[in-house]
Order: sequence, then C-alpha cells, then structure tokens
Amino acid sequence: MEGTPQADDLLILRAVAQTGRFATAAEELGINHTTVSRRIATLEKALGDHVLARTPGGWELTELGTRAAEAAEAVAAAVAGLTGGPSGGPGISGVVRLSATDGMSAYVVSPAIARLRRRHPGIRVEIVVATRRASQIRSGLDIEIVVGQPQVHRARAIRLGDYRLGLFASAGWIAEHGMPSSLGQVLEHPLVYFIDSMLQVDDLDTPRRILPGMADSISSTNVFVHVAATRAGGGIGLLPCFMAAQHPELVRILPGEVAERLTYWLVARPESLRQPAVAAVAEAVRQATAEAEGFLLGEAPSPFHAAGPPPSA
Repeated sequence: MEGTPQADDLLILRAVAQTGRFATAAEELGINHTTVSRRIATLEKALGDHVLARTPGGWELTELGTRAAEAAEAVAAAVAGLTGGPSGGPGISGVVRLSATDGMSAYVVSPAIARLRRRHPGIRVEIVVATRRASQIRSGLDIEIVVGQPQVHRARAIRLGDYRLGLFASAGWIAEHGMPSSLGQVLEHPLVYFIDSMLQVDDLDTPRRILPGMADSISSTNVFVHVAATRAGGGIGLLPCFMAAQHPELVRILPGEVAERLTYWLVARPESLRQPAVAAVAEAVRQATAEAEGFLLGEAPSPFHAAGPPPSA
C-alpha cells in the first residue's frame, strides 16, 4: 500500500459503484470521465489492488472495492450530517436506479416515490421498466423488482406481496363472440399476452400451463399494450386484475378457474441497502406494496392518489 486513500476518491468510487459506468458517475459528480478514471487509479494505487472489475453489465466492485465502498458510505453519511442533517433524516439525498415491471412501476412504485420525495426532496429515482429475471450482475441498478422468487447470489431478496392475473375481454368482444363458459371454449379464441419467445420470467409462463395451444392474437413485452389490445377487442387478455379494474368495459372471464397469484420480490445488494437513499426507496416500495395488497389482488381500489394513468389512457 503506497498511501492513504483520499475521501474524494472514495466518493468517486461510490458513484461508479452506483452507476456501473465512469461516464454516468462523472456526469452526476460534475467532473469529466478522465478525472474519474484517474482518481480510481489513484485510489487503487493507495490501496494496493483493484477496486473495480469490468463485466458485461459495467463496472463491478471487487472484494477490496466493496470494503472501500463501505468506507465511502461512512464518508457520505458524515457529509450529509454536516450539510443536511443526520443520515436517515431530512438530509437523505442521491440518485437511485430501480427496475420494475410496467404495471408495478406505474401503479405502486411511482406513487410511493412521489410520497417519499415529499419528505426527502434530495432523492432522485430513475425507473427502468423491464419484465425479466433478477440479474446476477446488477451494475447500474440499485434495486430490482421482479416477478417470482429470484435465485441470486451476493444479494438480498425481499418478498413484497402478491398480485393476481385473470382472463378479460371487452364488453364489445363478448357481445360479438359470446361469453366463454369453460376453459375449452376459451381455447377457441385468440390470446393477448407476452411474446412467447421473449418472455424471460418462468412464473409468467401461465398460458402454456393452463391454456395450452391457445393461439396468439396481439403479443407485446408491455402489459399496457396487453390492456389496450384487449380493450380494443383484440382477443382474450391475460391481465393483472389491478390494471384491468381501471377499465369498466373489461369483463372478467371464468374468475373461479383462472386466478393466477404471483409474487413481487425486491432484490438489492447488501452494500446498496446500506446507502441511505437506496434504503429509503426500498422501504417506501415495501410499505406501498403492503398498503396496496387488496388493490394488487383486484379486490380493492388503489390506496394512492393518481396511481397510474387515468382509465381513459
């Protein structure tokens, strides 16, 4: 070891660890990419080994880098205590990157973050909409919200709550085709759902289990497209009940036979959850999901104001 690590260099490492990229960290810190690279090199020289390793998803902390990032959190907390109150108080600030499914993002996560920012306006949250498995490499993401229990290493998986899928069709479609009275009759009609070849989440593979052989009508990676296509008469949609409930023209089909209950999970690395802003966002989402239990199951209205787009959207 050739010297003592500088606090500024530790804070730069913290920014790179949060974003996974030198350029993004530089933009947030108000410095240039070359300065970030140079300061990381200075930190590695002081510590005597690498603190970052390049991966396909961006820069990832090494074991030494993880320890250095923990020290950086202590530095950041001390700075917050001097400039805006104690960590965990009104001085919480920072950028948090979160990925979640489209419906969860719109109806639960967004209002939860809006409510959190009224208490902590220094927190900024970037929401990446994605329906996929939890990543084994989480560079660039602080929190992931996924469907189905994740199998991850070096990360915490926190169960948030359940939601329900059901079959729906528009009132106009039912007037034209009739209301199916059995699963056999449902199979005679086209399905609106995910693109089979692009679906990455095993728990969402419901049609191949309960609706084998049902022909696709309109497929998309976006659940809002599923809802819009079903409302337009594109076929029978397998939709989250809480999203379908926003549209009175959608009629549920065979609710006693098709009521798939799936679970949302939150995934984050322990070192991320030690950051006050990340911890605050994770807790806000956890609390909001608990409040929305009846809503997510399609049994109650939303507990939030302006939770998602208006019914006419």
